[in-house]
Amino acid sequence: MADRVMDQAIAFVYVLGSQKAYDMAPSQRVDPGWHTFMLHTQEYAGWCHEQFGFFVHHAPKSKVRTRGLMVSVTDRIKAAGFDVDTRLWGTAAECNQPACCGDGPCC
Repeated sequence: MADRVMDQAIAFVYVLGSQKAYDMAPSQRVDPGWHTFMLHTQEYAGWCHEQFGFFVHHAPKSKVRTRGLMVSVTDRIKAAGFDVDTRLWGTAAECNQPACCGDGPCC
């Protein structure tokens, strides 16, 4: 499961960074993969700079994360040439106080 989550998180961040698609948001199941990657700060920063020339911050802009948004995100990931594990994209990340990502009423 961890490998699947990381695979989807890397695909997500790649599309986010390469398209500067800040309207995208990860699913509830994929978001922990992005967080895990970012916690390895040197590797994450190096990968971002190698891929895009800049650091991709975790700053989702979506105020409402819906199934429709997840479909849009997975369509963009597919269009970029990645396989999508649809079982990991069924629901959007939710705001969990105190680790809120700025997209829910608790923030």
